Amino acid sequence: MGLKKLNKQRIVLGISGGVDSAVSAYLLKEKGYDVIGLFMQNWDTYLNHDFHGQIANNKSCNVNRDYRDAQKVAKLIGIKIYRTQFIDAYWKNVFQYVIDEYQKGNTPNPDILCNKYIKFGEFIKYSQKHFKTKNIAMGHYASTKIITGKKYLIMAKDQNKDQTYFLCWLKQNQLDACQFPIGNLTKDEVRKLAKKIHLPNWNKKDSTGICFIGERKFAKFLTNYIKPKPGKIIDIVTNHVLGQHNGYMFYTIGQNKNLGLGGQKSKYYVCKKDVKQNIIYVVDQKHHDQFLKSNQCRLIQFNWINGKAPRQHNVFIRFRHRGELVKGSFVKKGNEMIIKYAPTTGVADGQFAVIYQKNVCLGGGIIRSIKQ
Repeated sequence: MGLKKLNKQRIVLGISGGVDSAVSAYLLKEKGYDVIGLFMQNWDTYLNHDFHGQIANNKSCNVNRDYRDAQKVAKLIGIKIYRTQFIDAYWKNVFQYVIDEYQKGNTPNPDILCNKYIKFGEFIKYSQKHFKTKNIAMGHYASTKIITGKKYLIMAKDQNKDQTYFLCWLKQNQLDACQFPIGNLTKDEVRKLAKKIHLPNWNKKDSTGICFIGERKFAKFLTNYIKPKPGKIIDIVTNHVLGQHNGYMFYTIGQNKNLGLGGQKSKYYVCKKDVKQNIIYVVDQKHHDQFLKSNQCRLIQFNWINGKAPRQHNVFIRFRHRGELVKGSFVKKGNEMIIKYAPTTGVADGQFAVIYQKNVCLGGGIIRSIKQ
């Protein structure tokens, strides 16, 4: 590989049973690190009463099978592997927040909280306590770079797989502790390398769905924790009742499928949720932009990864993973931020807006008060 050898420095890798963490383990070993694989279980179907919304024959997330895959990789590469669980911490710091936000009518992002509190929180603390090191690595598609003495979060080479959006709530000390071995590789390159070195999971399907939970029929899954509350679906332009919904918390701004509005002449989109009145408002294709495009919003709990805002306030903004980078600007207002941006569809309360300059991810915050 032509990689520079290092002294044996210990590093703990989050190993999942997937190809990305497997190749990360190989690359770190080749560079001379003393690599320890740590497999995390953060969800338990029975303990967490996860019964509704299961997908028959779902092979995307099975914790015991994934651990066996991780063991095979560790044995082939020649590293030690351990298993732990942060089930309680995941529930308290990630999933309870998700439930609370949906009950408020918002659309949260569990992956961002999972990275902050679990993968780069509990994981680092566990590594320090049990393996006497803060140095960790993850198989995320992201990179880092030292600029004027600080470590910055940089977008991955593979723009389609870039995961910096999900890392926007990390603090400087969390970023300082971590390496991303595959950040300078594309997904195709990762799979080709895995096949070349005979990793048993080189062509394993990527995990999908909710972080550490997996793929679910999402509205049905939420009924495990939120009681359905039927109400009206109303056309926001005509004020006509078009149908019934099972609960405002099961719908997302911009959603146009599974609305139960068959027989209409136009496609309809969710454009507003009235939580107090338990009403979902929808808009037809003709008036779509009027009610679903916005150009300004307020951000709360904004996190600057490197501790402070840049001097230059012209930025690019991403409103969802793999969403386009939208030109915009920001203004600090106390502990909040006001961002202005080119008209964009489907910006929703509870989601995250993440700010970039060039290829550097600066941080992100939770969306509130959208102006159309």
